Amino acid sequence: MCYDIKASLEAQLTRARRNNDYAAMEEIIEKLAPLTDLPLHHASGFTHPVVLIYTDRSPDFPELATWGLVPHWVQDKEQLKKLWNNTLNARGETIFEKPSFRDSAEEKRCIIYVDGFYEHHHFNGKTYPFFIQNKDKTPLSLAGLWSTWKDPESGGMEHTFTIVTTVGNGLLSKIHNNPKLKGPRMPVLLSEAQETLWLHPIQNDADRAALEALLAGTPENKLTAHPVQRLRGKEYQGNIETASDAHAYEELKTENLCL
Repeated sequence: MCYDIKASLEAQLTRARRNNDYAAMEEIIEKLAPLTDLPLHHASGFTHPVVLIYTDRSPDFPELATWGLVPHWVQDKEQLKKLWNNTLNARGETIFEKPSFRDSAEEKRCIIYVDGFYEHHHFNGKTYPFFIQNKDKTPLSLAGLWSTWKDPESGGMEHTFTIVTTVGNGLLSKIHNNPKLKGPRMPVLLSEAQETLWLHPIQNDADRAALEALLAGTPENKLTAHPVQRLRGKEYQGNIETASDAHAYEELKTENLCL
Protein backbone atom coordinates (compact mmCIF):
# COMPACT_ATOMS: atom_id res chain seq x y z
CA MET A 1 0.00 0.00 0.00
CA CYS A 2 1.04 3.58 -0.53
CA TYR A 3 -1.61 6.04 0.57
CA ASP A 4 0.62 8.76 2.03
CA ILE A 5 3.52 10.57 0.36
CA LYS A 6 5.91 13.48 0.68
CA ALA A 7 6.45 15.29 -2.62
CA SER A 8 8.35 18.52 -3.10
CA LEU A 9 8.69 20.50 -6.31
CA GLU A 10 12.42 19.74 -6.17
CA ALA A 11 11.71 16.00 -6.24
CA GLN A 12 9.33 16.36 -9.17
CA LEU A 13 11.97 18.31 -11.11
CA THR A 14 14.24 15.24 -10.97
CA ARG A 15 13.91 14.21 -14.59
CA ALA A 16 14.32 17.73 -15.97
CA ARG A 17 17.39 18.30 -13.78
CA ARG A 18 18.88 14.99 -14.84
CA ASN A 19 18.49 16.04 -18.49
CA ASN A 20 19.90 19.52 -17.81
CA ASP A 21 16.74 20.83 -19.42
CA TYR A 22 16.72 24.34 -17.99
CA ALA A 23 13.93 25.53 -20.29
CA ALA A 24 11.71 22.72 -18.99
CA MET A 25 12.60 23.52 -15.38
CA GLU A 26 11.70 27.17 -15.85
CA GLU A 27 8.38 26.33 -17.47
CA ILE A 28 7.55 23.75 -14.79
CA ILE A 29 8.33 26.18 -11.97
CA GLU A 30 6.54 29.16 -13.49
CA LYS A 31 3.55 27.56 -15.23
CA LEU A 32 2.82 24.08 -13.90
CA ALA A 33 3.83 24.21 -10.23
CA PRO A 34 1.25 26.90 -9.32
CA LEU A 35 -1.48 24.56 -10.62
CA THR A 36 -0.44 21.69 -8.32
CA ASP A 37 -0.88 21.15 -4.58
CA LEU A 38 2.89 21.14 -4.03
CA PRO A 39 4.69 21.15 -1.70
CA LEU A 40 3.21 18.06 -0.05
CA HIS A 41 5.08 17.54 3.20
CA HIS A 42 2.42 14.95 3.92
CA ALA A 43 -0.50 14.15 1.64
CA SER A 44 -3.06 11.38 1.83
CA GLY A 45 -4.23 9.94 -1.45
CA PHE A 46 -7.78 10.16 -0.13
CA THR A 47 -7.58 13.96 -0.53
CA HIS A 48 -6.74 13.43 -4.23
CA PRO A 49 -3.91 15.96 -4.55
CA VAL A 50 -2.74 17.28 -7.91
CA VAL A 51 0.95 16.62 -8.67
CA LEU A 52 3.25 16.22 -11.67
CA ILE A 53 3.77 12.91 -13.45
CA TYR A 54 6.04 11.91 -16.33
CA THR A 55 4.09 9.81 -18.81
CA ASP A 56 5.04 7.49 -21.65
CA ARG A 57 3.62 10.03 -24.09
CA SER A 58 5.65 12.87 -22.52
CA PRO A 59 8.67 11.30 -20.79
CA ASP A 60 10.74 14.49 -20.52
CA PHE A 61 8.11 17.07 -19.60
CA PRO A 62 5.58 16.43 -16.82
CA GLU A 63 1.81 16.65 -16.89
CA LEU A 64 -0.65 17.63 -14.18
CA ALA A 65 -2.56 14.70 -12.71
CA THR A 66 -4.84 13.94 -9.78
CA TRP A 67 -4.10 10.97 -7.50
CA GLY A 68 -6.76 8.28 -7.90
CA LEU A 69 -7.06 6.73 -11.35
CA VAL A 70 -10.37 7.22 -13.18
CA PRO A 71 -10.71 4.74 -16.08
CA HIS A 72 -11.99 6.12 -19.37
CA TRP A 73 -15.14 3.97 -19.11
CA VAL A 74 -16.47 5.70 -15.98
CA GLN A 75 -19.88 7.08 -16.95
CA ASP A 76 -20.39 10.04 -14.63
CA LYS A 77 -19.17 11.83 -11.50
CA GLU A 78 -21.33 9.65 -9.29
CA GLN A 79 -19.52 6.54 -10.48
CA LEU A 80 -16.23 8.41 -10.24
CA LYS A 81 -16.80 9.18 -6.55
CA LYS A 82 -17.59 5.53 -5.81
CA LEU A 83 -14.44 4.29 -7.56
CA TRP A 84 -11.86 7.00 -6.85
CA ASN A 85 -10.73 5.93 -3.38
CA ASN A 86 -10.27 2.36 -4.58
CA THR A 87 -7.80 3.24 -7.32
CA LEU A 88 -5.11 5.08 -5.36
CA ASN A 89 -2.95 1.95 -5.65
CA ALA A 90 -2.76 -0.84 -8.21
CA ARG A 91 -1.37 -4.24 -7.24
CA GLY A 92 1.46 -4.97 -9.66
CA GLU A 93 0.56 -8.64 -9.78
CA THR A 94 -2.82 -7.92 -11.39
CA ILE A 95 -2.49 -4.66 -13.34
CA PHE A 96 -2.84 -6.48 -16.67
CA GLU A 97 -6.04 -8.19 -15.49
CA LYS A 98 -8.12 -5.73 -13.45
CA PRO A 99 -10.67 -3.73 -15.51
CA SER A 100 -9.71 -0.47 -13.76
CA PHE A 101 -6.03 -0.78 -14.68
CA ARG A 102 -5.43 -3.13 -17.62
CA ASP A 103 -5.83 -0.51 -20.38
CA SER A 104 -3.41 1.82 -18.60
CA ALA A 105 -1.00 -1.04 -17.86
CA GLU A 106 -0.85 -1.79 -21.58
CA GLU A 107 -0.27 1.72 -22.87
CA LYS A 108 -0.42 4.44 -20.20
CA ARG A 109 2.41 4.10 -17.70
CA CYS A 110 4.02 6.93 -15.77
CA ILE A 111 6.57 7.89 -13.13
CA ILE A 112 5.93 9.90 -9.98
CA TYR A 113 8.92 11.42 -8.18
CA VAL A 114 8.54 11.81 -4.42
CA ASP A 115 10.81 12.54 -1.47
CA GLY A 116 9.45 9.51 0.38
CA PHE A 117 6.32 7.74 1.53
CA TYR A 118 4.63 6.93 4.83
CA GLU A 119 3.40 3.60 6.19
CA HIS A 120 1.72 2.67 9.46
CA HIS A 121 3.06 0.14 11.96
CA HIS A 122 0.71 -1.74 14.28
CA PHE A 123 1.77 -2.37 17.88
CA ASN A 124 -0.33 -3.21 20.94
CA GLY A 125 -3.56 -2.14 19.29
CA LYS A 126 -2.26 1.25 18.09
CA THR A 127 -0.77 2.49 14.84
CA TYR A 128 2.44 4.46 14.42
CA PRO A 129 3.39 6.23 11.17
CA PHE A 130 6.85 5.81 9.67
CA PHE A 131 8.55 7.81 6.94
CA ILE A 132 10.51 5.79 4.37
CA GLN A 133 13.09 7.36 2.05
CA ASN A 134 16.35 6.66 0.26
CA LYS A 135 19.32 6.52 2.60
CA ASP A 136 21.00 9.29 0.59
CA LYS A 137 17.70 11.28 0.65
CA THR A 138 17.52 11.43 -3.14
CA PRO A 139 13.99 11.30 -4.61
CA LEU A 140 12.24 7.99 -5.09
CA SER A 141 10.93 7.09 -8.54
CA LEU A 142 7.54 5.39 -8.25
CA ALA A 143 5.99 3.30 -11.02
CA GLY A 144 2.48 4.48 -11.87
CA LEU A 145 -0.38 4.19 -14.34
CA TRP A 146 -2.35 7.10 -15.74
CA SER A 147 -5.62 7.68 -17.54
CA THR A 148 -7.67 10.46 -19.09
CA TRP A 149 -11.38 10.77 -18.32
CA LYS A 150 -13.82 13.05 -20.13
CA ASP A 151 -16.62 14.49 -18.02
CA PRO A 152 -19.76 13.90 -20.13
CA GLU A 153 -21.49 16.92 -18.57
CA SER A 154 -18.83 19.60 -18.89
CA GLY A 155 -16.64 18.05 -21.56
CA GLY A 156 -13.61 18.72 -19.35
CA MET A 157 -10.68 16.32 -19.33
CA GLU A 158 -9.41 14.82 -16.04
CA HIS A 159 -5.89 13.37 -15.96
CA THR A 160 -5.44 10.88 -13.12
CA PHE A 161 -2.92 8.32 -11.88
CA THR A 162 -2.37 5.42 -9.51
CA ILE A 163 0.76 4.14 -7.76
CA VAL A 164 1.70 0.54 -8.54
CA THR A 165 2.56 -1.60 -5.49
CA THR A 166 4.38 -4.86 -4.89
CA VAL A 167 5.27 -7.20 -2.03
CA GLY A 168 7.08 -5.35 0.76
CA ASN A 169 10.80 -5.98 1.17
CA GLY A 170 12.53 -6.82 4.46
CA LEU A 171 12.32 -3.28 5.80
CA LEU A 172 8.65 -2.88 4.95
CA SER A 173 7.81 -6.29 6.40
CA LYS A 174 8.88 -4.91 9.79
CA ILE A 175 6.84 -1.73 9.44
CA HIS A 176 3.78 -2.51 7.34
CA ASN A 177 2.24 -5.22 9.52
CA ASN A 178 -1.48 -4.45 9.25
CA PRO A 179 -3.19 -7.61 10.57
CA LYS A 180 -6.09 -7.09 8.16
CA LEU A 181 -3.81 -7.52 5.14
CA LYS A 182 -2.30 -10.70 3.73
CA GLY A 183 1.19 -9.27 3.85
CA PRO A 184 3.29 -6.09 3.65
CA ARG A 185 3.11 -3.91 0.55
CA MET A 186 5.20 -1.08 -0.86
CA PRO A 187 5.30 1.04 -4.01
CA VAL A 188 7.29 -0.25 -6.98
CA LEU A 189 10.53 1.74 -6.93
CA LEU A 190 12.41 2.23 -10.19
CA SER A 191 16.11 2.72 -10.83
CA GLU A 192 17.11 5.21 -13.52
CA ALA A 193 17.60 2.36 -16.01
CA GLN A 194 14.26 0.83 -15.12
CA GLU A 195 12.47 4.15 -15.70
CA THR A 196 13.25 3.93 -19.41
CA LEU A 197 11.94 0.38 -19.55
CA TRP A 198 8.77 1.27 -17.63
CA LEU A 199 7.90 4.03 -20.10
CA HIS A 200 8.79 1.98 -23.18
CA PRO A 201 5.80 0.73 -25.22
CA ILE A 202 4.89 -2.96 -25.10
CA GLN A 203 5.56 -4.34 -28.56
CA ASN A 204 5.85 -8.07 -27.88
CA ASP A 205 5.79 -10.75 -25.20
CA ALA A 206 9.39 -10.04 -24.27
CA ASP A 207 8.54 -6.42 -23.50
CA ARG A 208 5.68 -7.50 -21.27
CA ALA A 209 7.89 -10.02 -19.46
CA ALA A 210 10.50 -7.33 -18.85
CA LEU A 211 7.88 -5.05 -17.31
CA GLU A 212 6.53 -7.80 -15.09
CA ALA A 213 10.07 -8.43 -13.86
CA LEU A 214 10.20 -4.85 -12.59
CA LEU A 215 7.31 -5.46 -10.24
CA ALA A 216 9.46 -6.68 -7.37
CA GLY A 217 10.44 -5.13 -4.06
CA THR A 218 13.46 -2.87 -3.64
CA PRO A 219 16.45 -4.18 -1.66
CA GLU A 220 16.04 -2.85 1.86
CA ASN A 221 19.63 -1.62 2.09
CA LYS A 222 18.68 1.30 -0.18
CA LEU A 223 15.98 2.57 2.17
CA THR A 224 15.78 3.92 5.69
CA ALA A 225 12.80 4.59 7.95
CA HIS A 226 11.90 6.39 11.16
CA PRO A 227 8.68 7.08 13.12
CA VAL A 228 6.96 10.45 12.69
CA GLN A 229 4.14 12.35 14.36
CA ARG A 230 0.56 11.14 13.90
CA LEU A 231 -0.86 11.42 10.40
CA ARG A 232 -4.45 10.68 11.43
CA GLY A 233 -6.90 11.80 14.09
CA LYS A 234 -6.87 14.72 16.51
CA GLU A 235 -3.07 14.77 16.82
CA TYR A 236 -2.52 15.27 13.09
CA GLN A 237 -0.99 18.69 12.43
CA GLY A 238 -1.59 18.82 8.70
CA ASN A 239 0.67 19.46 5.73
CA ILE A 240 3.51 21.04 7.70
CA GLU A 241 7.26 21.00 7.00
CA THR A 242 8.02 18.88 10.07
CA ALA A 243 5.61 16.08 9.07
CA SER A 244 8.49 13.79 8.06
CA ASP A 245 10.75 14.64 11.01
CA ALA A 246 11.67 11.81 13.37
CA HIS A 247 9.43 11.48 16.43
CA ALA A 248 10.11 9.21 19.42
CA TYR A 249 7.34 7.04 20.87
CA GLU A 250 8.28 5.67 24.29
CA GLU A 251 6.10 2.60 23.80
CA LEU A 252 7.96 1.63 20.60
CA LYS A 253 11.27 1.45 22.44
CA THR A 254 10.20 -1.90 23.84
CA GLU A 255 9.83 -3.28 20.32
CA ASN A 256 13.15 -3.84 18.60
CA LEU A 257 12.40 -3.09 14.94
CA CYS A 258 16.11 -2.93 14.02
CA LEU A 259 15.52 -0.41 11.24
